[in-house]
Amino acid sequence: MIERCVIAAAAEDPGLEAPAATRERLKDYFPRGATRRMTQLGLLIGSVLRDQPPRESDVVIYASQFAENQALEEYLASFPTPSPTLFQTSIHPSAVQQVLIARQQPVREVFPLTGGHDLGTRMIELAFVTPGDRVVICGGEERGTWLREVGSASEETFAFALSLSANPAGAMGVLRERAGVESAPWSLKDLWQRVRDRQNGRTARFELEWR
Repeated sequence: MIERCVIAAAAEDPGLEAPAATRERLKDYFPRGATRRMTQLGLLIGSVLRDQPPRESDVVIYASQFAENQALEEYLASFPTPSPTLFQTSIHPSAVQQVLIARQQPVREVFPLTGGHDLGTRMIELAFVTPGDRVVICGGEERGTWLREVGSASEETFAFALSLSANPAGAMGVLRERAGVESAPWSLKDLWQRVRDRQNGRTARFELEWR
């Protein structure tokens, strides 16, 4: 049985908090001026990584099904006098890249994932085949507006991060690979809920147990 130990975990559940309110709440988590063009999800990823910052030798796996469409919605809503600041935000790098750039934090490699209902399971699968002492998986979504009506944006805003290691010292949970386990794959939201609520559970091939 192959295991990855959960050595750190955090989740953000901001509900209907507006991006401006998130920016104000989390502004002290970043260098001065860095938050002005960050997306809401970028700010939230920075929050959940605050107490488990990636190290230079770490691999980071990042996932977002809808790739932060909120920034594009806000830019288009600014017409007929388009906002230059919102335009710059709308062509942002991914949320985790925003955080790494703002904090000038080097990492060994970043694996981005997007799309699909099984992102939670896919992140875990990738973490199990990634070499190295520690893997950081993180992801989330921003709540959309009109794009929700066509199924192209999230219904909720959330973020989470897990640091995984083969070393069991101080572990707060464990992910196990189990052959022959039949269960439905986890979405990104499924994995977030299990991190937020410290819920045990099974997904395709894997089992999560909190201690």
